[in-house]
Amino acid sequence: MKYKHIFFDLDRTLWDFDKNSEKTLQQLFRDFNLGSTFGNFLFFKNRYEYHNKKLWIAYYQNRIEKDELSYRRFHLTLKESGLDDINLAKEIANDFINLSPLQTETFPHTHKCLAYLKNKNYQLHIITNGFNEVQGRKLRNSNLDGYFTKVITSEDAGANKPHSQIFEFALNQTGAQSEECIMIGDDLSTDIKGAKDFGMDHIFFNPRKSKHNEKLTFEIENLKELVEIF
Repeated sequence: MKYKHIFFDLDRTLWDFDKNSEKTLQQLFRDFNLGSTFGNFLFFKNRYEYHNKKLWIAYYQNRIEKDELSYRRFHLTLKESGLDDINLAKEIANDFINLSPLQTETFPHTHKCLAYLKNKNYQLHIITNGFNEVQGRKLRNSNLDGYFTKVITSEDAGANKPHSQIFEFALNQTGAQSEECIMIGDDLSTDIKGAKDFGMDHIFFNPRKSKHNEKLTFEIENLKELVEIF
């Protein structure tokens, strides 16, 4: 086998972040009676996702800490609708962190493909920019944890994807060599750029069929296509 170690991103690659996040936001919308502030759920979701995306970019650029990201995305969302209540934002943020990992939606064929790869004796690992206290619970609650030998987080590595430091940390943790590794992820700017810059082969998971001009080792639209590669 050319590859011995397969590194997976978690959110939006195996764990269906968008579906699971929407379910969590719907519960928060009900629990905190946010309809009186936002009128309807879709407006609340849209404004939250707008602020969340901008703050994650700031987090990747080391301009904010994770605790600030966690509550500020809700504070900005509330404030935009005239409710400037930082304590409420922190309460919502705390519930989001607790509720989100309870969701268990995964992409089609996730378990089947992971079982196939593990049965072929590949060493499977996670490399994620997500928070330690959240990602571990996602894996356990979705029954994904049993497939993976190592879970590499940006917090433990001291760097986010695409920085080479997290990939170097991953190799040190797994005892792997870069030429025997491949990275699978959905984000060209973090997963794929990080792997390419580090000299690691990569698979772009592109279920939305997004247009791009990147030169890639492999590209797939469905996880079941991994059977053809491995």
